[in-house]
Amino acid sequence: MEHIQKLTDSDTADHAHYDKTVKMGTTPVLRLIFSMSLPAMFSMFIQSMYNIVDSIYVSQIGMEALTAISLAFPLQTLMIAVAVGTGVGVNSLVSRRLGEGRYDEASSAATHGVVLAFFSWIIFAILGVFLTRPFFEMFSDKPIVISMGCDYVYIVMIFSFGVFIQIVLEKTLQATGNMIYPMFFQLTGAITNIILDPILIFGLYGVPELGVKGAAIATVIGQIFALIFSIIVVVTKKHSVKISLKGFRFNGRTIKEIYTVGLPSIIMQSIGSLLVGSLNAILATFSEAAVSVLGVYYKLQSFVFMPVFGLTQGVMPIMGYNFGARNKKRLLDALKFGCIIASIIMAIGTAVLMLFPENLLMIFNASDELIEIGIPALRIISLCFMGAALGIMFSTLFQALGAGIYSLIVSALRQLVIILPVAYVLSKAGLIYVWYSFPIAEVVSFIISISLFKRLYNLKIKNLGCY
Repeated sequence: MEHIQKLTDSDTADHAHYDKTVKMGTTPVLRLIFSMSLPAMFSMFIQSMYNIVDSIYVSQIGMEALTAISLAFPLQTLMIAVAVGTGVGVNSLVSRRLGEGRYDEASSAATHGVVLAFFSWIIFAILGVFLTRPFFEMFSDKPIVISMGCDYVYIVMIFSFGVFIQIVLEKTLQATGNMIYPMFFQLTGAITNIILDPILIFGLYGVPELGVKGAAIATVIGQIFALIFSIIVVVTKKHSVKISLKGFRFNGRTIKEIYTVGLPSIIMQSIGSLLVGSLNAILATFSEAAVSVLGVYYKLQSFVFMPVFGLTQGVMPIMGYNFGARNKKRLLDALKFGCIIASIIMAIGTAVLMLFPENLLMIFNASDELIEIGIPALRIISLCFMGAALGIMFSTLFQALGAGIYSLIVSALRQLVIILPVAYVLSKAGLIYVWYSFPIAEVVSFIISISLFKRLYNLKIKNLGCY
């Protein structure tokens, strides 16, 4: 992997011939968003399918297994937060440098991203070994739940190198305007996981029955296959950046610029992990079924949120490129169209959760108690979807312009300052009221997002050129 992407000096002279980033400054914005976002939205939809498949199969083992997977969710979220946050930082920096025509610096950012991803994996592998059991013992006193949870998390954290490095390679290609290969990377992992899940969990075709361990093994094998595919693509295909580890040295300024955007993104998503863990603690005071409902909700809402996150993967490099190129109109058009498309997706998701909550819960072999708690929970929480659509797009703009701290502020307000205290207070009135903390937090955070956008507009957007 000494020279992941070959780009000779003669190739550089002919850069404009194959530089796919040019389209981000010339193609009509709506058409460009669709061409760049649809592959990511499709792959994220498949990604959400494999997220939910784990829980569907595991629920067939029993309620304890579903509870274990639900309790493991915050740890997985934390791991993905670091992987995606680092990738977002790389994506933002690479797209801005390409928009400015600084190709060597874009390549340096991409190389730094791969190295940072490797070190992130080492840290999480160590944490997985030492912190997994104490974590589960905080939330459950049932030996079977603790045992199943540990079996699952040990595997997905210790062998997580695939997801860390693959995500950075994926985000790097997206920053160059290439959305097709990243789609296939994600599809490779998702489809592999979906195929292997029933085989390894239930012991089909002569394979030993592994239960929850099988779900974890299927997940990491899918991630490793996706990584192998991504390495093959960046080695054999031409791209606008090169990744070379030969003579690599850390550059403090590059790391700082990556994490100026990436660290707020990591913290934002890590806050999500803290949120789920804290909500689990509140819900555990009512019943394990309440904890399982929250876990089921997060699996179901991924079908709605994942396509929107796929949309942001297409929109962010467009925003970053046109900000770097000082094209105000295209930057704001990307925001406008992104908000409209995200709102349509979220409206559909709201309607589905409002109309068919029982049908959705039955997918998970739901008990009577799970259905009784889950139906009002899904309907109430779905009220937050429309506000979330706009909030996500504003956060994407903040990150694309290098103002990731704004996204962090909004996320912290939504998930710590507002939702947790509100959920705790409302829990005193009864379980059903806990779910109202979601829409309440979304309304407040949306108002803050509008305020921060106005400030950012005056600081960074207002005086951009309009050509």
